[in-house]
Amino acid sequence: MGQRLQQLSLWVQQQAADQDVKLNQKLVPVSGDASFRRYFRATGEEGNWIAVDAPPEHEDCAPFVAIAQGWLAQGVRVPRVIASDLEHGFMLLEDFGDDLLLPALDASSVEQHYARAFELLRQIQRTTNPQLPPYEPVMLANEMALFPEWFLTRFLGLELSDEEYRLLGLVGRLLIESARAQPQVSVHRDYHSRNLMVLEDGELGTIDFQDAVQGPVTYDLVSLLRDCYIDWPDEQVRFWVEAFRQRLRKDGVDVAEQALFQQQFDLMGMQRHIKVLGIFSRLWLRDGKEGYLDDLPRTLMYLYRASARYEELDTFTRWLEQRVIPAFEAHPRFAGTLQKGTLQ
Repeated sequence: MGQRLQQLSLWVQQQAADQDVKLNQKLVPVSGDASFRRYFRATGEEGNWIAVDAPPEHEDCAPFVAIAQGWLAQGVRVPRVIASDLEHGFMLLEDFGDDLLLPALDASSVEQHYARAFELLRQIQRTTNPQLPPYEPVMLANEMALFPEWFLTRFLGLELSDEEYRLLGLVGRLLIESARAQPQVSVHRDYHSRNLMVLEDGELGTIDFQDAVQGPVTYDLVSLLRDCYIDWPDEQVRFWVEAFRQRLRKDGVDVAEQALFQQQFDLMGMQRHIKVLGIFSRLWLRDGKEGYLDDLPRTLMYLYRASARYEELDTFTRWLEQRVIPAFEAHPRFAGTLQKGTLQ
């Protein structure tokens, strides 16, 4: 047993003793995520807890604890924080089980599950405590900077010209302007099928919200409906987007009319997919996490299809077609994986 795991195990046992709860001595690993955090299940006769190891030199548990406590108090289904040691990077959480939303989704179940996901998202967007940091333009821009560095240059091996960097800068400014023009609400920032849990009562809970911000109203919606791990027909997505827009209007949110809201959704998706292409590439090249590579084709095609819908992005769309997509398809791992198809 490593030193960190031994320290975590002793800390968990102490918390259990303080609450007069009997736990098994051994912590059982559960699935991790894209960060430095590790998760373990502490089992006992009265139920299970999730123990989190978040090394403080890499992770700050304070935002998670603050958001979890604030959102739970406002009715959002997030894990209860049973105990925390911020100095050492340990947390003990309510166990939401192992049932991610992703494997439960198919054509027959998606409407039922997404209805719950939309309601949970509305609850998150209405939260006011804690006060979240704003999704500043510099943060949005820094996220998109991962795309040329990690995806285009390091992963695909492209050497970008000054003109190509200028094009990326122009597109980035357009996407940021659209994001800033939207109503700003509480944003989970990673609201998708691997961070939504199907609970024992059939409702949904959410995890991995420590990076929440005050940001664009379409951000979490596009994370859910243009999910990097599962995709749906464009016509169905547009229907869901409009239905959610109408819910927001009934809630008193000053959202745009249908066509502009759809455009804001698409452009917000482009910003997120540009970021994710960079992140997934970095997870492989820097951190050795290969599992996200299989989701690159879907994410790249989301970016291409959204761009191709708007005339003002014609230059960017042609650049994707002529420069990026051929380089991607030339990669030995991804030959023949892209199908541009007909834009719907």
